[in-house]
Amino acid sequence: MPTIDQINEALSTVPDPDLGSDLVSLGMVKNIDLEDSFAKVTIELTTPACPMKDRIRKDCEDALQKVEGLKFEVELTARVTSAKTEDVLPQVKNTILVLSGKGGVGKSTVSTNLALCLAQNGAKVGLLDADIYGPSIPTMLGSNENPVLDEEQKILPLQAHGIEVMSSGFLVEEDSALIWRGPMIHKIIQQFCQDVRWGELDYLLLDLPPGTGDVQLSLSQTIPVVGAVLVTTPQQVALADVKRAQSMLNTLKIPLLGVIENMSGYIDQSGEKVAIFGEGGGKSFSEKVDTKFLGEIPIDPAVCSSGDEGTPVVVKHPQKPVSKAFFKAAQNLAAQVSTYNHQGIRSRVVKPRM
Repeated sequence: MPTIDQINEALSTVPDPDLGSDLVSLGMVKNIDLEDSFAKVTIELTTPACPMKDRIRKDCEDALQKVEGLKFEVELTARVTSAKTEDVLPQVKNTILVLSGKGGVGKSTVSTNLALCLAQNGAKVGLLDADIYGPSIPTMLGSNENPVLDEEQKILPLQAHGIEVMSSGFLVEEDSALIWRGPMIHKIIQQFCQDVRWGELDYLLLDLPPGTGDVQLSLSQTIPVVGAVLVTTPQQVALADVKRAQSMLNTLKIPLLGVIENMSGYIDQSGEKVAIFGEGGGKSFSEKVDTKFLGEIPIDPAVCSSGDEGTPVVVKHPQKPVSKAFFKAAQNLAAQVSTYNHQGIRSRVVKPRM
């Protein structure tokens, strides 16, 4: 008769491709229910958006088939990991910055669709529109309600397409200009992070304004983050600004989780890719700075039209190639977060001398 020790020994040969160790050592074998010669094995992944889940399942099945006389079933569950030690935003496991060196690269579109993809994979996700001067996420998500306060005078985030959302766009008239100086920016960022009743979240994505200004500095002084995602387009002028953003992250001691290349090309009716803005810039930059290339997002008119209608493309057209590209990028991002947490590499926010 097969034994639990034999099952554990077999599973100890199965690695997690992202974390670089075996499932038993990582504590991912959560339960082995063995009755006679049948075992139900539960493997707990570090994120429901794990891009390697199919490979891990197959590797487990291949390993267990080598245990003589064993019949089995492999069940995959997930619990998002966190390595944070700070007491700020205790209900949020992982805070991720999404930024770009310049405007016009589709950073808010990428932030919104990444958040929705993570949620559709089964994670609990929040999205904070920290682009104070140009809040566009309310339009993209079709949200135009005013937030309300709870009994403790905390702001309740809005719900849209399965995620929690907060934006300065909810707090001002639609056509009003926000003319705020640095101290006011710092105060509103603090309120968004500390005075909003965020739920128990696996990931909180922060859509930052372009550049390296007051919002980025305020966030670095307010909350701990697991890391940042840089969004760029392929052309050299965008990459030059990305380098400045990456330099800012280094100064603030914020890890770079990876790069996403948006508007990477248009697929014409013949199936050929037309590189309107050039190609390969995001990937080459990620290789140069030794970070993960999370993916390239093709140009599709549906991205713009869906966002204008308040139903982002990954919700309205999940089978389109552009939506699948967003899903893959989100999975790669989730894997990067798990890797950083496993290694204990967290942002220890160093407040810069001003």
